[in-house]
Amino acid sequence: MGTLGPDEVSPVADRAGEHAAWQQPDDVWFLAGTYGGQVVRHCEIPADRRIFFPVLNVQHTKHYSRKPLTLDVSEAKTYLNGVPLPTHEFTAPPFRVGLRMHLAWGIWSGIAPLLPGQYVLEIKVTTTTGFWVDTTYHLTVV
Repeated sequence: MGTLGPDEVSPVADRAGEHAAWQQPDDVWFLAGTYGGQVVRHCEIPADRRIFFPVLNVQHTKHYSRKPLTLDVSEAKTYLNGVPLPTHEFTAPPFRVGLRMHLAWGIWSGIAPLLPGQYVLEIKVTTTTGFWVDTTYHLTVV
């Protein structure tokens, strides 16, 4: 059996959370965003890691638009075990991927390292264009 490529283990495309640990660094745990809609994921996270995740983010090539990159967001909320978490808007400076320059914008949130146990992280977003995100992470911290 061959090795799986990036498209086959994409945490963003993963609807169940089985690839959540793919290429995680040693100091922070990144939870993947989605392509929109409803997603329910289950994953295990080490207790010594900060958690960082997109609430909503977009990117495109720089030549695609000269306007600032944002989305008109009606609602962007995150909850950990029902308790609201703060979110922060972020605009990245242009960056290169291969030969193309990209722009990125997003709303992000983070959590300090959690004690071992079970947690539910909910991410809810609606935009004025009809795009929506309803992601639930069932986290097991070990």
